[in-house]
Amino acid sequence: MTSQVSSPAEQADGAVAGDPRATAPAKDVRRLDRVIIRFAGDSGDGMQLTGDRFTSETASFGNDLSTLPNFPAEIRAPAGTLPGVSSFQLHFADHDILTPGDAPNVLVAMNPAALKANIGDVPRGAEIIVNTDEFTKRAMQKVGYETSPLEDGSLDGYSVHPVPLTTLTVEALKDFGLSRKDAGRSKNMFALGLLSWMYHRPTEGTEKFLNTKFAKKPEIAAANIAAFRAGWNFGETTEDFAVSYEVAPAAQTFPAGTYRNISGNLALSYGLIAASHQADLPLYLGSYPITPASDILHELSRHKNFGVRTFQAEDEIAGIGAALGAAFGGSLAVTTTSGPGVALKSETIGLAVSLELPLLIVDIQRGGPSTGLPTKTEQADLLQAMYGRNGEAPVPVVAPRTPADCFDAALEAARIALAYRTPVFLLSDGYLANGSEPWRVPEPEELPDLRVRFAQGPNHTLEDGTEVFWPYKRDPQTLARPWAVPGTPGLEHRIGGIEKQDGTGNISYDPANHDFMVRTRQAKVDGIEVPDVEVDDPDDARTLVLGWGSTYGPITAAVRRLRAQGQAVAQAHLRHLNPFPRNLGEVLRRYDKVVVPEMNLGQLATLIRAKYLVDARSYNQVNGMPFKAEQLATALKEAIDG
Repeated sequence: MTSQVSSPAEQADGAVAGDPRATAPAKDVRRLDRVIIRFAGDSGDGMQLTGDRFTSETASFGNDLSTLPNFPAEIRAPAGTLPGVSSFQLHFADHDILTPGDAPNVLVAMNPAALKANIGDVPRGAEIIVNTDEFTKRAMQKVGYETSPLEDGSLDGYSVHPVPLTTLTVEALKDFGLSRKDAGRSKNMFALGLLSWMYHRPTEGTEKFLNTKFAKKPEIAAANIAAFRAGWNFGETTEDFAVSYEVAPAAQTFPAGTYRNISGNLALSYGLIAASHQADLPLYLGSYPITPASDILHELSRHKNFGVRTFQAEDEIAGIGAALGAAFGGSLAVTTTSGPGVALKSETIGLAVSLELPLLIVDIQRGGPSTGLPTKTEQADLLQAMYGRNGEAPVPVVAPRTPADCFDAALEAARIALAYRTPVFLLSDGYLANGSEPWRVPEPEELPDLRVRFAQGPNHTLEDGTEVFWPYKRDPQTLARPWAVPGTPGLEHRIGGIEKQDGTGNISYDPANHDFMVRTRQAKVDGIEVPDVEVDDPDDARTLVLGWGSTYGPITAAVRRLRAQGQAVAQAHLRHLNPFPRNLGEVLRRYDKVVVPEMNLGQLATLIRAKYLVDARSYNQVNGMPFKAEQLATALKEAIDG
């Protein structure tokens, strides 16, 4: 549908020359319900910044959105090569969406490598904007193009817009006295301006951002703003772009409240701060930088005003050791890492199990094993979180399902750790960590009360009437031991990794006592109160798709597609992976078929089969990327049809 509406340029008042709000001839505006855009270029082309700014303006406009940043694995891969391509995909709509989209409607390719690395994902008929300045013979040969794809007919099935982005940017900045190389660095802002015109994105926020980012270099800020405005004006005036597009806000799909765009790592950081506040405890982070968990350390280090203390240790072992010491001292203690770091922390996690102290282990999963794929996503640490320690060392496991849900998952992990005096795994992943979506900022009264009572004095009376403190005398409901802050008079007690005697905490080598303590620690985890798993089954289906973690978005999108086609399929999603919800077994036995999509080789399916003796069918992917909705819809339909 095409209709004529006034453009942002026509609606503006007081526009000045060069401003993208300046009046220009109106063009047709086509209304769309959703769009998927992918920016792609070298890691030095600013694609993540460009995508982030477009996302921020889209969020302020009121669209629902989901993003997928995709980074090179190397810190600085050779320019113009396929391993060096960085991309940012954004899916925004006038209705509720759940994924960053299967395939882009628009690809912005800053060089031949970006085009070649991404063209396989672009459907026929989609729009491709290419920076023709970079399509030199040498650059094309570097990625295996024998002839120019812009001239050999290989792109005939697409709507291609050849734009000399670098030349246009340099021309726009000729009065700034910059070299061609320095001026060319702003070509991403030119592209951002063009796409902002193309999809009617607000401009004020980006200009304010650039002024703030380059506050100490106002000439750089002015140059970037000029390039941004030039890109907008180019879209408004060139004949190559005959229409622009409008995607209406999605306000009607959101509950009332204050919203902001948020990434998973940022939401998790805020959740940890909120948990600290609700528990009335200082927050302590002992960490060692590792992709993709480092952003949590960076973010928490900014919030000393909330009583947050961050310690960047010399290695993973020191990071968790310091965190466990902080837990002993009465803090809400956290350590953050990714899969390889969990392996190094495993001995200290076992010590935390033995000491029965609250500790959050945040694992932002990535592709493995070993160094693996540092910038790609995976869900392959589940069995490591469940069993990756010597001895019987049970640890609760919690997993968020969306970037915004990382906030609530952090609160839930803190609740379990504090109430049951146990280390808790929080399993996020790279897709959630770097992806973003709108998040409703909760009101303070909506947050749970996480306050705990420290031990204050003796808690046991001996046969002779003497009152003493027993560090392992348990709460009859939670089996949690008392939390005694060091230095409290009368609460002196021994801690360490050797087995303790029940009650007294004295060193014990008694076989019966060890058996009792092992079973008690397991019973404590098994007895954790978690909500029942909810099942979405409006059509009395015979097939259930069961997910955990970041598969929620693609699974839900796939289920919606199948139901729109008249297929009956039920869906359930797990936040608590240890212990499982108490009703999970009953739920699984209601269905003839259970399909478990995972970004591993079947780890949850293995656990489900072992515990509930149901034929859980695994559907797997370990290519470093999240599932696509259409891919899952096809697999689920095959399962339904048998």
